Amino acid sequence: MTVSAANRVGAFFLNFIAPRPKPNVTSVIAQTVSSRLGRGTISAAVSLTVLAVASLVLYALLRDADFGKVLATLKAQSFHTIVLAGIFVIAGYVTLTFYDYFALQVIDRRKVPYAIAALASFTSFTIGHSLGAAVVTGGLIRFRIYSAWGLTVIDVAKIAFVTSMTFWLGNAFLLGGAIAYAPEAAAAVDHLPLWANRLIGLGGPTAIACYLLWLAPRTRALGRSGWRIVLPNVRSTLLQIAIGALDLTFISLAMYTLLPPAPSVGFVAMMVTFLTATLLGTVSHAPGGLGVIEVTMLVGLPQFQREELLAALLTFRALYFVLPLLLATLSLGLRELFLLARRAADPAV
Repeated sequence: MTVSAANRVGAFFLNFIAPRPKPNVTSVIAQTVSSRLGRGTISAAVSLTVLAVASLVLYALLRDADFGKVLATLKAQSFHTIVLAGIFVIAGYVTLTFYDYFALQVIDRRKVPYAIAALASFTSFTIGHSLGAAVVTGGLIRFRIYSAWGLTVIDVAKIAFVTSMTFWLGNAFLLGGAIAYAPEAAAAVDHLPLWANRLIGLGGPTAIACYLLWLAPRTRALGRSGWRIVLPNVRSTLLQIAIGALDLTFISLAMYTLLPPAPSVGFVAMMVTFLTATLLGTVSHAPGGLGVIEVTMLVGLPQFQREELLAALLTFRALYFVLPLLLATLSLGLRELFLLARRAADPAV
């Protein structure tokens, strides 16, 4: 939910696959390869640094933990609580399907029905983020599904760009507003002064306001030639922000539902820590943010007993990552079997 993996997909396709006529092909290839190597090196360095720090901190936090108590807490979890968290997870994934559907409207590919957009969105996000290779797997899954409806690689790159915008606009609005309201929650993670965190938080809504003011006078577009994207107008952008924010709210509610009953923690304070954890997990490119999310939550919510919080995190990971991954894989597999059966029955298809 997620530097966004969708944005990286778009960059990957546009740099390597999208045709762009240039007078000096050899020079362009050399520049592109050099640019990709440079960005790839920086990205890999950031990812390895985040993973290394997370691993060390997680080891320090859990080396003397009582894993018997973790297991006992897991067994003692209320069935009602797990079901309620599961409902919020389902609501989050339903909202997630509108990322792709909204993007299809933006790039004027309205012939693709919602059911196909939902399948592409659910499977690409779930499998890509869960396996930690969203740049490749997410893009290929999207292309595999959408190509049957006549969409091109450039169309898939545009979808990736718009879905990335939805994710970041939702984060800027929700996380930024939450940090501005509860800067002390962010301070537990980054150890910055309250005034600094409040300024950081206000930066999100302020950036969105500036973006909306920029959109207001006339139609805006990015890119050129075949991959030019006409940006949503102000009204559509507000809907885009709502989609991203609602998705993040639902998954935050799922995590909040699973927290230990005591001590009491406000929802906004928890959301600051949780959304920060998911963002760091995205930057790390670890499968499902494994380890990074846990470390951030344990550091940001020290008022809970480690074993009880770890049990809640394990349950959340099962509900939000493991079960959806199995369902997405099954859905994709059934689709491929259906296509094979249809081609066997009618080779002309």
